[in-house]
Amino acid sequence: MKKVFLGGTCNKSHWREALIPELGIEYYNPVVSEWTEAAKHREILERSTADYCLYVITSKMKGIYSIAEIIDDSNKRPENTVFCFSEIDGPFEPFIQKSLQAVGEMAENNGATWCKNLTEVVMALK
Repeated sequence: MKKVFLGGTCNKSHWREALIPELGIEYYNPVVSEWTEAAKHREILERSTADYCLYVITSKMKGIYSIAEIIDDSNKRPENTVFCFSEIDGPFEPFIQKSLQAVGEMAENNGATWCKNLTEVVMALK
């Protein structure tokens, strides 16, 4: 069975809880209660071996590392990379939304799949 790595916004975002029941494939959720070296190594392993790497960005994003991961994977494994930004946690500031659209276009130009909502994500992972 195929497996998806659920990367992207953490920070108590609700996108994973909304998406997981809809998935028809296995998944790895990297969100843990305590970030340790073991958790970091497991995340790296899961990300590198998953059939798909999904990155969902929401307005709860605080860091930018997930954006780097999106572009890195869209270059290295474009056919396995899926990107979506979602307002499930509230709206984005207009300048952030514009930047995320540019990230989506860049990832898509690299060959990745850019989904406009979580429903499209479910369809892309089937």
